[in-house]
Amino acid sequence: MSTAHDHDHAPVNFNRAFAIGIALNIVFVAIEAFYGWRVNSLALLADAGHNLSDVAGLVLAWGGALAGKLRPSAHKTYGWKRGTILAAFANALLLLVAIGALVWVAIGRLITPQPLLGAQGVTIMLVAGVGIVINTVTALLFMRGREHDLNIRGAFLHMAADALVSAGVVVAGALTLWMGWVWLDPVVSLVIAVVILLGTWSLFSQSLHMLFDGVPDSVDPHAVRDCLAALPGVTHVHDLHIWATGTSHIAMTAHLVMPQGHADDAFLRYATDQLHTRFEITHATLQVMNQAFTQPCAEPVAVPDHMRP
Repeated sequence: MSTAHDHDHAPVNFNRAFAIGIALNIVFVAIEAFYGWRVNSLALLADAGHNLSDVAGLVLAWGGALAGKLRPSAHKTYGWKRGTILAAFANALLLLVAIGALVWVAIGRLITPQPLLGAQGVTIMLVAGVGIVINTVTALLFMRGREHDLNIRGAFLHMAADALVSAGVVVAGALTLWMGWVWLDPVVSLVIAVVILLGTWSLFSQSLHMLFDGVPDSVDPHAVRDCLAALPGVTHVHDLHIWATGTSHIAMTAHLVMPQGHADDAFLRYATDQLHTRFEITHATLQVMNQAFTQPCAEPVAVPDHMRP
């Protein structure tokens, strides 16, 4: 069996972004809690608790990113890269719980509308305005990595969703004070919940898919098979497996049938370069054989008659 590895596709270091984002959101939670207590606003106090979950989400994402950088060992040969997938999944669950809480409160306010006092409403709008700034700045810190790393995308979605919620609070609060539409705030909350759900569902489904060793959405397994089959001397490709060891690391194994000869180092280097360049596969293991003698894992293995008990 011949094996070739490529570990040059290193993830971007987001330690500074996580540190800044966590610090900003802790400050915002303190601001919300203080003014919520001062104007006796249950909405602000509840949102302070919600934003505390944002801090937890960022801590989870940061922990997953740090775990992914731990070196492999004899007993953990892929290291802790799967921690980034677990963090993305946990972030998706947190967002789904937050959506559920938002919908619950919104429905309650539709059933029992609550009048918004002038001074209280202005304070809530000002604090929500600060939330827009802080959450937008934090989301922008993770914008660059959201396309290629599901864990970073989870952090980005968490903060972008909160910026959207804060913007909805400001708009709904202004119209409620101006027009007296007490129903507007819960209706806007329900619309925001649907928007967040649409963005979160993809994160949830992709992270769950990757937890069960599914092929990452960025990779077309049929194209990978065609790429390997087109290599010089290869007549057949089977037992192809593609999975994610982390949110920014993809691994692959395959059997290549080469009847006319064995693969040399130049062949393996070319093959792994193709897999890395075209599919961003960072860890490829290729087993070469003159004729197929193994069965793909998805197919039952036929036992010869002379070997039956």
